[in-house]
Amino acid sequence: MILVDSSVWIDHLRDISTPQTKRLDELLGKEPLLIGDLILAEVLRGVTRELDFHRTRERLSRVQCISIGGEQVALQAARNCRLLRSRGHTVRGTIDALIATRCIQDDLQLLHSDRDFEPFSAHLGLQTVT
Repeated sequence: MILVDSSVWIDHLRDISTPQTKRLDELLGKEPLLIGDLILAEVLRGVTRELDFHRTRERLSRVQCISIGGEQVALQAARNCRLLRSRGHTVRGTIDALIATRCIQDDLQLLHSDRDFEPFSAHLGLQTVT
């Protein structure tokens, strides 16, 4: 299963062409895709007009939404951040740490365009979609 990060959804919804949005277009309707609850919040919080909010919510409702957090994911995310910091990588975002950790724990691939996930791939085995 593939979890799609807000970095890709936002570009996709804005019709910005990137390698990741092109890959998302290839996967839509062909592969089971996931969106996390925190990712959904990140995407929708940037929508300014009410009509656009409802349209965006409708488009994203076609993708299965999963919970990202929980106590076990939170604890492991903290451990992962501490480990990465000990290796010289400061994780800037808590939500990204939770997303990466959930993917690692559940063997999910992550489609993203956010460099903050790179240490998770390099040091902790986060699988990414190219």
